[in-house]
Amino acid sequence: MSLVPMKQILDEARKKGYGVGAFNVNNMEQVQAIMAAAQKTKSPVIIQASRGALKYSNFTYLKHLMLAAVEENPNIPMAMHLDHGNSLDSVKKAISLGFSSVMIDGSLLEDGKTASDYDYNVKVTRSVVEYAHQYGVTVEGEIGTLGGIEDGVGSGSIHLTDPAEAKRFVDATGLDALAIAIGTSHGAYKFKGSTNLAFNVLKEVRALITIPLVLHGASSVPKELIDAVNQYGGKMPGATGVPMKELQEAITLGVSKINVDTDGRLAITAAIRKVFATEPEKFDPRDYLGPARDTLTGIIAGKMNDFGTAGHASDYQPLSLADMKKVYAK
Repeated sequence: MSLVPMKQILDEARKKGYGVGAFNVNNMEQVQAIMAAAQKTKSPVIIQASRGALKYSNFTYLKHLMLAAVEENPNIPMAMHLDHGNSLDSVKKAISLGFSSVMIDGSLLEDGKTASDYDYNVKVTRSVVEYAHQYGVTVEGEIGTLGGIEDGVGSGSIHLTDPAEAKRFVDATGLDALAIAIGTSHGAYKFKGSTNLAFNVLKEVRALITIPLVLHGASSVPKELIDAVNQYGGKMPGATGVPMKELQEAITLGVSKINVDTDGRLAITAAIRKVFATEPEKFDPRDYLGPARDTLTGIIAGKMNDFGTAGHASDYQPLSLADMKKVYAK
């Protein structure tokens, strides 16, 4: 079985100084593309689903797509991760579906839009840690808020992480991984001018805490994908993302998990638009979803190479959730 706690995947990445991509999914083609890229590059991988994705797929369908990925790829360490859980109830649902990792975003209230306060964040995150660790499930939390809104999540404003507060938060909650805000943003329109990530904040946080750090809103929004979308009828002027060289710098400074969603959406949309525009006689969904899957595989494989994940799938013996329960019980 290759389904492992995300804690192990990130701890191993931290030891060797590489990053692991966490790629969002909504359907079968996305799951297949991610796993094909992981096989091609021999990379451990995190497949994550938002609450919106789980609702879109009626929960059980997506669960079994992810479990199919585990069954078909026993040599690839894989974590099933809930992205931006908004309450203990949403976390309980994900764990009941078999997820090996959950994120509780206590930086926002349950509506997923309104910024919370520190005490609320500690309270809800600690409750999730106490529940999830009973099952060997990894917990990611967040301190600070990102700009932008994606999949209905986000306050639309940026509040950079305070390093001292991050340290207190980790000590108070006992979580396994911490998402920090250093100026990235959800969606395809991350920056109005040049990128201006607060690497000084990242350095200060890294110096104070030892658990793996997470970067949300980390899609690069490649120009070639935007050009392809626009070439075949799209309208995405001014879309910008985080340059890969800055993501690589963040990895060298201590980021272990890099969330990627927008780039996958762009890759799929560009491929489908091209088929519709150049082969209008096509009507079989396989004729456009197949090329979309292939395009996404290439994009993700490139990120696995760029993040340094490639070649690390067989570095360690994967732990089970039962194994991790024993670790947490100590």
